[in-house]
Amino acid sequence: MGKIVLVKPILTEKADALSEKLSQYTFIVDRKVNKVEIRKAVEAMYNVAVDSVNTAVIPGKAKNRNTKKGVVRGQKAAYKKAIVTLAKGEEIDLFGNI
Repeated sequence: MGKIVLVKPILTEKADALSEKLSQYTFIVDRKVNKVEIRKAVEAMYNVAVDSVNTAVIPGKAKNRNTKKGVVRGQKAAYKKAIVTLAKGEEIDLFGNI
């Protein structure tokens, strides 16, 4: 079995606006994959034509949480984000039949 390229789609207000206006969809991807692998994975999974792929590595952040026992310090993991632009007229239905 091959490696997992697309981890999950990002469903935020900003990502939703990008998909509606510019036909761009945002995914969290494996940190080791490149743009060509991301393009092939999106085309295979959603059966669409991909125009371009932009990537960004989001660094981890330190987080603090107050509890009864005191302050708990932790770290959010770093991840790689891919913004995929589809060809004109293409779209992905991320919500299905909800």
